[in-house]
Amino acid sequence: MTEILGTLDELPEDYRQALATQSLAPLWPNLRELLPAGAPKPVTQVGHWPYATLLPLLLRAGELTPVEKAERRVLVLSDPGRGDGAMQATSTLYLGMQLLLPNEVAPSHVHTPSAVRLVVEGEGGYTVVRGEKLPMEPGDIVLTPGGLWHDHGHEGDDPVVWLDILDLPLFVYLEGSYANPGPLQDQLPRVDTSQAEYAAAGLVPSRTCQQAPVYPQLRFPWSRTESALRALAATTGTSAELDYVNPETGLDVLPTLGLTAMYLPAGTTLAPPLRSTSAAFHVVGGAGASVINGREVNWTDKDTFSAPVFASMTHTAVTDTFLIRVEDRPLQQKLGFYEERPQ
Repeated sequence: MTEILGTLDELPEDYRQALATQSLAPLWPNLRELLPAGAPKPVTQVGHWPYATLLPLLLRAGELTPVEKAERRVLVLSDPGRGDGAMQATSTLYLGMQLLLPNEVAPSHVHTPSAVRLVVEGEGGYTVVRGEKLPMEPGDIVLTPGGLWHDHGHEGDDPVVWLDILDLPLFVYLEGSYANPGPLQDQLPRVDTSQAEYAAAGLVPSRTCQQAPVYPQLRFPWSRTESALRALAATTGTSAELDYVNPETGLDVLPTLGLTAMYLPAGTTLAPPLRSTSAAFHVVGGAGASVINGREVNWTDKDTFSAPVFASMTHTAVTDTFLIRVEDRPLQQKLGFYEERPQ
């Protein structure tokens, strides 16, 4: 039998006013909005941000606003379901395309949300975290976890662009989002020692008394990731996926964000299960199409697109394609409600 719940309009006006004056509200008229039957009803809609149309606008921002005024010169990828100017791409994911011009330095700051920097194009950029200089090459992943000071600089000749991925919406919702500015960090003489410490899978530095840092590896070079994906695909004869993990623990690289590198050889079609996570995909290289909740998204190099929770989707590669998927699976697993359903 269909459940029938009362509506707000059925309540007398004087009763509604009495509730309002006491900062009270009836649950039953809103119950199915808060707890819909069977599956969530997401506000998030499918988003697609072609790099070819985004880049000119980003470069124009470089002409209009110096980095000293902007602090971070970013165009936010706004969820179509939340209207113009939304500061998020999904319920939990903030995406922004950031520009740094030659000889610019983005000021140092620290904030509560964690961030992933996915380098899109350009040579000579770098990020400094914990005083260690981390080079930024196309396809690289650079982490700036919440609570760690970081700044960015550019020593190359052409613009550097990267995709910022943050759990900012979560911190805004929790009223825990804030940042503090500070002076540029003193750079250590070494450059990204983790590339030597974690050069081989299954091997970590020997530490008799010293405990490994919480975030031992902050940079994941694309060259290594692509080689690993191709090697894995060669053994299976099909597509390949690899998760980015903390090399000391095997857990996801950040508490709330999970990252996965994907390789789809030309002609491959993937139909993943319905996942309770929202997700964003960035095309490191290649071309193809995804059908997400019935909407076809034709993507190519450097494009970014998103999907809401429990989205039905297929990905088809026209050429050999590399994608990076980001989702809030680690957060959902900690909360105990991550779920997958067959398509």
